[in-house]
Order: sequence, then structure tokens, then C-alpha cells
Amino acid sequence: MRQKNSAAIYLVAACAAVTWTQSASAKIKCTADGYQDVNGALLATPYCQDQFVSTVAREYGVYAPADKIRNNPNFKRHVCRLIGQDIRIKETCDQVTPSARGRF
Repeated sequence: MRQKNSAAIYLVAACAAVTWTQSASAKIKCTADGYQDVNGALLATPYCQDQFVSTVAREYGVYAPADKIRNNPNFKRHVCRLIGQDIRIKETCDQVTPSARGRF
């Protein structure tokens, strides 16, 4: 009986180790210009776009961590009001602070 329990414990530990290893290797990889590399194709995902907004904000001297931009829509709106006219992030920022330009 004791041997069966220890075998089950080892099996659970092995599965947990494999799952942890897979999740660590499955980290999202963003390019420098805010795109995600998915099997060789570059996609504009919200995760990487928010990362890029954070990078551009730092260039302007605005403290804007990517996690805070991702998790707080009001903070993202505030950052976009400050630097959203930069052509590199204008499209991303237009999703949270649409401009009236061109809408009649």
C-alpha cells in the first residue's frame, strides 16, 4: 500500500515538473516594435502592443510599467492622452482614446 502511494506522489511530482517547464518555455516573445512572433508570423497582439506603449512612454520620460498598462484601462488611457499622438502607438491608443479627427 505504501509503495502505491509513493508511486502516485512521484507521478504527480513528475507531471507538475513537466507542466512548469512547458509554461516557462511558452513565454510570449515580443519584437522591438510591438509585434508578437507566432510561428514566424508577426501579429499585433494586445499584450505586445501594451509592452510597446510602455517602451515609448519611457522614451518620453513617463513612468508606465507594461503590467499597469495591461491591467488598468484608465492608466492606459492617461498614458495615451500624454503620448498617444506618437505615430508608433497612435493606432493602439486610438482603441482607448478615439480621436474625433475624421469622424463626421
